[in-house]
Amino acid sequence: MTRRCFLIVNPTSGSYSQKTVDRIMAGLRERGLAPELMPTGSAADPALFAARLCAEHSDPLVVVAGGDGTVNGVLNGMVPGRATLGVVPLGTANVLAQELGISSVVDALDRLARGTTRPISVGEIERDGEKRRFLLMAGAGMDSAVVRGVRLSEKRVIGKGAYLLSALRVLLSWDRSELRVTGGGRSLSCHGVIVCNAAKYGGNFVLAPEADLFSPGFQVLCIEGGRLAYLKLGLMLLSGRGAPPRCVTSFAATELELSGDKAVQLDGDYFCCTPLHIRTLPELVRLVV
Repeated sequence: MTRRCFLIVNPTSGSYSQKTVDRIMAGLRERGLAPELMPTGSAADPALFAARLCAEHSDPLVVVAGGDGTVNGVLNGMVPGRATLGVVPLGTANVLAQELGISSVVDALDRLARGTTRPISVGEIERDGEKRRFLLMAGAGMDSAVVRGVRLSEKRVIGKGAYLLSALRVLLSWDRSELRVTGGGRSLSCHGVIVCNAAKYGGNFVLAPEADLFSPGFQVLCIEGGRLAYLKLGLMLLSGRGAPPRCVTSFAATELELSGDKAVQLDGDYFCCTPLHIRTLPELVRLVV
């Protein structure tokens, strides 16, 4: 029996083209699936689409063709235990595809056809009563300030280069303030923190080798010091070395409290500022692997 699926695409994603979408739709049909195309028109649409599909269907197969931001939006509309999520890598970045080892659009379509799934755990932050889920990571500090400072006009023209320009601006106007991180039996002050629900960060760079999408809990990396600390961390990522530098304290946790006043990013998009609470949500949805 042909399985119906719902293809959510973001027309504003970095590598979007109608030709590519047509190829994905045709590829799904060739593999025995019956896709329904759902293009987004605003940043709110991925969550709204996912919520509607969960309300109207039993275990809908929701396929996201876009970047990590679109995947995050869909994730935030899903009802726990009520949907299956698949991903076809498009967009400026898709760390989830890197995490799963998806090498191409064709590879993603083949995986959807096989239909092998595993339940995944995600993170959830809460601030002033508002909640938001994240799949890959949450960060507070320099990386979040960089994300907040990205200019859409630059991103449209130079793609990932817009993040480099934002980083240069952040370095020039350096914020020396600290935040306090409490959780996992620890309480410490640091300049920034990255709460990892997955091993990879910013592409194919392994930042948190002990983090696992399929197990509840996070690997938490607290960065102490100034610009030099982030330079050392960046060199670690580029070199592929597994051990973090001394300026980084790493530990496991399932819940965290973050105080202070720092920008916060979720899955590569700016969301809010600290203080906030973070917790893990076990087995929220099933993911096509």
